[in-house]
Amino acid sequence: MSDNPIYEDLSRVRRRARGVVLGIEILFVLTLFYYWKTQILDYRTFWKLAEKNRIRESVLPAPRGLITDRKGVILVKNIGSFTTALIPENTPDPEGSLAAVSRLLDIPPQELKRRTERYGKQPAFKPLPIKENLSLEEVSRIDARQLEFPELVIVAEPKRHYPFGVHASHLLGYLQEISESELKNPRLVDRRPGDLIGKMGLEAEYETRLAGRPGRLVEVVDSRGRRQGELERSEPRTSPALKLHLDFDLQKKAEELLEGREGAVVVLDLKTGGVLAMASYPNYDPNKFINRFTPEEWRSLAFSPDFPLENRAIRGLYSPGSVFKLTMGLAALNMELIDERTTYFCSGTVVIYGEPFNCWAAGGHGAQNLTEAIRHSCNIYFYNLGKRLAIDDIARHAGLYGFGRRTGIDLPGEKEGLVPTQEWKKTARKAPWFPGETISVSIGQGPLLVTPLQVAVHTGFIARRGRKLTPRLMLSADAGEREFDSGESVDVLLRKDINRTHFDKIVKGMWESVNREGTGRGARVEGFDVCGKTGSTQTVSAQRADRLARRYKDVKTHSWFTGFAPRDDPEVAVTVLVEFGGMGGATAAPLARELFDLYRRLFSGDR
Repeated sequence: MSDNPIYEDLSRVRRRARGVVLGIEILFVLTLFYYWKTQILDYRTFWKLAEKNRIRESVLPAPRGLITDRKGVILVKNIGSFTTALIPENTPDPEGSLAAVSRLLDIPPQELKRRTERYGKQPAFKPLPIKENLSLEEVSRIDARQLEFPELVIVAEPKRHYPFGVHASHLLGYLQEISESELKNPRLVDRRPGDLIGKMGLEAEYETRLAGRPGRLVEVVDSRGRRQGELERSEPRTSPALKLHLDFDLQKKAEELLEGREGAVVVLDLKTGGVLAMASYPNYDPNKFINRFTPEEWRSLAFSPDFPLENRAIRGLYSPGSVFKLTMGLAALNMELIDERTTYFCSGTVVIYGEPFNCWAAGGHGAQNLTEAIRHSCNIYFYNLGKRLAIDDIARHAGLYGFGRRTGIDLPGEKEGLVPTQEWKKTARKAPWFPGETISVSIGQGPLLVTPLQVAVHTGFIARRGRKLTPRLMLSADAGEREFDSGESVDVLLRKDINRTHFDKIVKGMWESVNREGTGRGARVEGFDVCGKTGSTQTVSAQRADRLARRYKDVKTHSWFTGFAPRDDPEVAVTVLVEFGGMGGATAAPLARELFDLYRRLFSGDR
């Protein structure tokens, strides 16, 4: 019967049909499972996605904390401002939208494109700030054309403002837009693209303290992004004001005295270590940083030959000149190489190691003891100390007194300076140290670099008869004496290495320098017992100075004065540096006198 064509074998067809039916059944079951999973298991996820079409979440910026001086004068505050941002997901035609927005807001197309591409990795629903500090006309223009530009939103936010402009700019610092790398910093986890953060000065040092805590707003919007209602709001929290030791009257006076010069001034409260004034000139207006720089504007400021962005008080490195003679005197006393009666004869020139070394006074000073040598700033006396002291002994004492290390002030970017040693020269210059180099270091020349703040702290160390202080800007309970980085207390170090009775011998010379017709007499203030030391730092080599002099070129030195007052129970230290100012007694000392006199008038009833 198998040969009968009526009975065709359909077993293969039936097997295939069963396979197809089974496949359809499996697909049907999977489809049912998918819809069940979507509607039952994952409904919250898709509900949230749907809600995003009608709910907009935004951050409410927190006003940054105020910064005030010790008397409550507001140095930094916030004012109202409007910013417009672009929401990429609301942009139907990116290219056309950017061109239209560029015309609307008068922003160059390439600049607008650069800003949006910078944050291209951000989610499309997040607003990208494209223009700050909108005028009322611009706000009205955007608001009136909201239907035409659904991608634009206007945000009211606080704007940083520095009411005194350039005054105290190096201390206060400035804000700039957060970078992509900073957005990844765990310390800045709550920041958004386009936020402004502290980049320099106190704004950077206390960024997390000043920034406050942003709020959150959840609102209902329609299909065009227009606000229909509010669902949730948490208000931003402003940080408490940052109060400084700074006295604005002293600060303003210090900057006025420096105007038209290049240099730095530091005024320290010797009771607490508080910075009463710290001026650096040339300066800049931090308000300019709130509005976005063009690349050309930034380059003109950052690469200016006057370096207006540099805080010379903590970052300027200078040879201390004759100011370093105080360190040399302390070191020699402490090592018992001299006492107050030890004298050296100054004829104007001395030959050491076969080379002539000159005093600044061509005719010499005659026989000089330590007090007289400080009073007259006699080079020959300290050349002789340099002959008896090894460079490593000088470096050890200089380090103990605060040179060659950061002071610990609460400002970013402070430099350490340099105190040379034999090992330093071997490592840095691949050469041995020669004894003749120590002679130059003994009067503050050679490869010896300090900051004006280090000199001020060193002066306070002498005034307090060997008690170290750490300079602070923020006025707080912990602004008194600190410890060295080693963790060993200052007093322990001093008991091991310094005889406190030596300080009175140094102070006596500083007092006579100002009050008995010494080199510092320009700083004298009647009735205030100012003690001080002048310095003049060579800025070019002697050979080059001679060549320039033969061509009738005036070669000026950097001008130093550092001192404190009163002599007993000292209250204040003042350090002045004027670049290319000439002799310290002629230029820096009179400026210091103005600050001592103002301090006495301002604080006479406070102590």
